[in-house]
Amino acid sequence: MGKVVMYGSVSVDGFIADETDQPGPLFDWLTSGDVPLDESGVLKVSQASYDHTRPYWDQIGVTIAGRHVFDLTDGWDGTPPSGIDHVVVVTHRPEPEGWDPEAPFTFIDGVEAAVATAQALAGERIVEVAAGDVGGQVLAAGLVDEVRMDVVPVVLGSGKRYFGSVHAQHLLEDPDVVIQGDRVLHLRYRVRR
Repeated sequence: MGKVVMYGSVSVDGFIADETDQPGPLFDWLTSGDVPLDESGVLKVSQASYDHTRPYWDQIGVTIAGRHVFDLTDGWDGTPPSGIDHVVVVTHRPEPEGWDPEAPFTFIDGVEAAVATAQALAGERIVEVAAGDVGGQVLAAGLVDEVRMDVVPVVLGSGKRYFGSVHAQHLLEDPDVVIQGDRVLHLRYRVRR
C-alpha cells in the first residue's frame, strides 16, 4: 500500500483559509512563477517548487477530502483535480442528486473506511488527505504517514486550521524536506510512530 500523506498550503499561523473559506494569498505561489506545473498553463511556479511539487503530484493516486471541500468546489465538475485518478469524499450525506455515477468519486461515511477504500484504489500510489477537519481526523486516527505543507509567508489571524480540530498532541519527526520556493516554503515531516 502507498503512503497516506496529509497535504495543503498553510499560513505561518496555521490556517488553510479564512472564516469564509477564502484562501487569500495561500495559493499565489502556484501562479507566480514561470515554470508550468501542469498542462493548463494556469499554474506556473518557480523551478524549485516545480522540482518538489510535480514529482509528488505524479505519485498521488487518490485524494481524500471532506464534503465541505467537495461542495465548495462543486465537485470539481466531476473531474478530480491535478490529474488525480480518484477522489474519496468523507460525508454523512449521500452523493448529490443528479451526480454522474461514472465520475471517479466515492462517497463514504467515516475516515477509517475512507482511508481503506482510498488505499485499495491507489494501490502503491500515494493517498493524499486534504488538510483541515478531515485531515485532522485521519491524523488523530493514526492513519497519516507524512505531513506535507506549503507554508506561505502570511498571517491570516483566524480561520480554518490546517489540522482541523485536533485536540491531542501528535509528534512529527524533524522535517526531512525543506525547500525554499518563491513566496513558499515546502516542508515534509514523517509522523512519529
